[in-house]
Amino acid sequence: MALNLKRPNGTEDITPANIHKWYTVEQVAHSVAQSYGFREIRIPTFENTELFQRSVGETTDVVQKEMYTVMAKETKFTLRPEGTAGTIRAMLQNGLLNEALPQKVFYLLSCFRHERPQAGRLREFHQFGLEMAGSAEPAADAEVISLAKAVLDTLGLKGIQLYINSIGCPTCRAEYHKALRAYFEARKDQLCDTCLSRLEKNPMRILDCKSPICGELGKDAPVILDYLCEDCKTHFEKLQGYLKAMDIDFSINPKIVRGLDYYTKTVFEFVTTDIGAQGTVCGGGRYDGLIEELGGQHQPALGFAMGIERLLLTMESQGCDFLEPNHCDLYIATMDPEGVSRAMQYANLLRQEGFWVEYDLLGRSFKSQMKYADKIGTSYLLVLGENELTTGNANLKNMKTGEQTPLLLDDSFVDSFTNVAMYGMFDGVMDEISF
Repeated sequence: MALNLKRPNGTEDITPANIHKWYTVEQVAHSVAQSYGFREIRIPTFENTELFQRSVGETTDVVQKEMYTVMAKETKFTLRPEGTAGTIRAMLQNGLLNEALPQKVFYLLSCFRHERPQAGRLREFHQFGLEMAGSAEPAADAEVISLAKAVLDTLGLKGIQLYINSIGCPTCRAEYHKALRAYFEARKDQLCDTCLSRLEKNPMRILDCKSPICGELGKDAPVILDYLCEDCKTHFEKLQGYLKAMDIDFSINPKIVRGLDYYTKTVFEFVTTDIGAQGTVCGGGRYDGLIEELGGQHQPALGFAMGIERLLLTMESQGCDFLEPNHCDLYIATMDPEGVSRAMQYANLLRQEGFWVEYDLLGRSFKSQMKYADKIGTSYLLVLGENELTTGNANLKNMKTGEQTPLLLDDSFVDSFTNVAMYGMFDGVMDEISF
């Protein structure tokens, strides 16, 4: 009986043919984050379940429906559904918050949620995210938003709309919750079962419900901006001023609440219409109470996460440029065991210089080796036959132009090939420049 060995539903394979697209996003994310003073952090793939229950929130869809949790002996572990909680836990446990503030870290990681798979929404997905701890200033909010925009701009994305909102602090949100409860109480016979349980615990979660009926009911619900206290209102106004000072266009969307309980004050999203319903490519905001909730001293904090799969979908739909795929620099064709031995020597020396070099490992005929060299798109071809080995002279063929350059098979070989390859590289660049 044949085994049905396929990847799990809601996961994707990243093949060598597409990895250069991921490198594009990852290299831009690294470069931009570091230019803003953020350092990389790496955290475990799974954490104690309680971490996410305390941080993400018991009433969220993530905790109630989407987490992958296992019992290992007497301990519950959960595959991380997002990056913030584990990162803050790591910052606390490793004493980063005792160092110079603000502490600024970024990460590239995979997350896991049991959702209905569709374009831009997978059960295993990848994020570029960052966290800043130690600043309560709206300037920090603007800085993080600016960084997110810089990543999107550097990737070449167009038509990305920034939406911002404030969901207040615990003080003003208490009044808002009263207004929401009153509004939804009069309509509770239309709410889904999940939202009925949220009505008392956290009515703001109803605004984030994926049910079309609950979503329609939420359209006329009270908005948080009408209930902000003076401190939260001032914070939000200053943020807008800073964004304008940096020429960052934005729209205020009072319906943004984010899907996790730890957010306070500023929340924001970068949204595209180019990839269908799952158009949010970046979401984040401030979470001033999370560090204290996880057992640390009170420290304000904020951050964001970008879905890499959604970024790639958007880049592909908009025809953005990606890094060029890596290709073979030199293929050495051989005729006999002596040629293979010499090919091994040259390949080893050139690889130490950073070149991608291949030679036959299957005992192919010369004709088959030529076909293989063509398939892998090698830039240069070198034939080591009996005549070449006897005379110590060989011709290096440029596979793009057909030009052949004689090379001595002696101690000068590595330097000679390097010179030819570098000249060809820069010559190609100059050909693309128009004056």
